[in-house]
Amino acid sequence: MEEQMVPNITSELRKDIVRVPEVIRKASGIHFFGKKIRSIIFTTDIAIIRNTNANAVIAVYPFTPHPAITKSIIEAADIPVFSGVGGGLTSGQRSQYMSMFAEAQGSIGVVLNSPTPVETVRQVCQVVDIPVISTVTSKYTPIDEKLEAGVKLINISAGKETAETVRHFRKHYPDLPIIATGGPTDESILETIEAGANAITYTPPSNGELFSHKMDYYRDLERKDNE
Repeated sequence: MEEQMVPNITSELRKDIVRVPEVIRKASGIHFFGKKIRSIIFTTDIAIIRNTNANAVIAVYPFTPHPAITKSIIEAADIPVFSGVGGGLTSGQRSQYMSMFAEAQGSIGVVLNSPTPVETVRQVCQVVDIPVISTVTSKYTPIDEKLEAGVKLINISAGKETAETVRHFRKHYPDLPIIATGGPTDESILETIEAGANAITYTPPSNGELFSHKMDYYRDLERKDNE
């Protein structure tokens, strides 16, 4: 059966968006409350979140999670949000309260850091009705106790070893939903999908990089107008 043409509706003001690589469409996706998610953009930049074709956003950052940040991102986003709630230095009751707040604000899932103690995982899983996601940084990351405590899926971010790490966990956990970083190229993304990732996180260019391209475009226009 031939693939049907998909109509594309946009406008002059909204056509210049951050697009995720097309190859991510090859991922199976994961259904979250009836919504299939394949592509997840990794950013906390509200301007980028409002101007992307990604299916969802994963909002984790290297600071103590704060309700004001979570609230701002969820209010600005027009796509589902997975909110970081700590788990490393920020653990225990604070991660529990952050998870409850994130759910109340509309998060579709909460993300715990790799070193999160099992007791914190258990505390979070007891108080939220959205998926709890555990971050995995290598194939040596222990997850059995966390799965028993209530973790529903894992988010693999293992740098250059991501595809190998995905392959390892897919072999040992055939039915476990896996989100993973895809890397910078179509080839690395495809390798990660073929290794067993169901959904891919994509790191977009920074706001500064995007603005640099835009300013180059404006300079070219000015140069042509003055020739």
